[in-house]
Amino acid sequence: MNQALTVSDVARYLSELLESHPLLGDLWIQGELSEFKRHAASGHCYFNLKDERAIIRGVMWRSDAARLSNLPRSGDLVLAHGRLGFYEARGDLQIYVDHVVSAGAGLFFARFEELKARLMAEGLFAEDRKRPLPYLPRRIILVTAPGGAVLQDMLTIFARRSPLVEVVVVPCLVQGAAAPASIVEALYRAYGAGGDLIILARGGGSLDDLSAFNDEAVARAVFASPVPLISGVGHETDVTITDFVADLRAPTPSVAAELAVPELSDLHNRIGALRFQLNLLMAQALNLRQEAVATAHALLDRHAPSRRLARDRQQIDELSRRLERTATVTAERQRLALQNLVGRLAVLSPQATLARGYAVVRHADSGQVLTSPDQAPATTPLTITLRDGELHARSVAAEGVRP
Repeated sequence: MNQALTVSDVARYLSELLESHPLLGDLWIQGELSEFKRHAASGHCYFNLKDERAIIRGVMWRSDAARLSNLPRSGDLVLAHGRLGFYEARGDLQIYVDHVVSAGAGLFFARFEELKARLMAEGLFAEDRKRPLPYLPRRIILVTAPGGAVLQDMLTIFARRSPLVEVVVVPCLVQGAAAPASIVEALYRAYGAGGDLIILARGGGSLDDLSAFNDEAVARAVFASPVPLISGVGHETDVTITDFVADLRAPTPSVAAELAVPELSDLHNRIGALRFQLNLLMAQALNLRQEAVATAHALLDRHAPSRRLARDRQQIDELSRRLERTATVTAERQRLALQNLVGRLAVLSPQATLARGYAVVRHADSGQVLTSPDQAPATTPLTITLRDGELHARSVAAEGVRP
């Protein structure tokens, strides 16, 4: 007899068995919702999925429920996507749901919406990561079916609008079961071709015809593009997952080609406008430079050595004139002072005294001026100087003045 298993052993085995099953880990279930409740605190949703013969418990975590624009209600017939699991603590089989749509939309739409919501949550559709197209790409890589009308239409548009652009075609399947893998391979070959822009293109068709462009692997390959990528898939009303991931969605392949390159006449007009703007900027810059040169020339002229030398010469001339005036005034003052002194000396000179009747008596031999009779005893030879001449005499007697 085999060893008995515990309840936990069986529950764990059932849980691992369900989680490892490839079909039960990714499935769609159609049924009617009942007892749908959203937990107020956690935000998780709990419900039953049932039909006329069976019922399965379900749970949707808060993060998955937040991606739904409208929560379903009890009584709705829905398509639910998720995985089957075994809740060991209660011994319940339940489905962990990550996406719910109305069953009336059909399974294709449900799968489309589920993938769209999941990729959007991962940020593959974020607008802030989308890149602007280059204005004038030198090389464009076309990823499309070879030899079809779509390719010829796009090549015609390129030749008409911008004949100098280089176009490289990377062929791939765009329809059928092998198309997703073919598109992914072609995209990665395009990424190594050195293009400035990539266009993923296909003509219109049914939903099944366009299914390759709603494939998750294709969407992630588009997201990995190192350069801007345009999605030109289907007709105007067709919308695919690649449209949301691409940097730009064109309604048709022909419009994608027109958006990729400018019209030749538009390019000529732009060049003309740029030439006019360049000429204007050059004229403005030249005027500024001329004004700067004139200012510098005036400044240089103002500080030129010749100007400074001329100013110094003028200053020397002015100092010379001032010196000359000062010397003249000084000389005149000295002349007047000298004249005054001469006048004073003339008044005080011996000649003036002699002119008034006085005489100077000297010893005739020694020339000594005699100021006292005692200096001239009798017979002393004398020389008497008068205003007009001299007299020679001898003293007779000396008679001094008595006090």
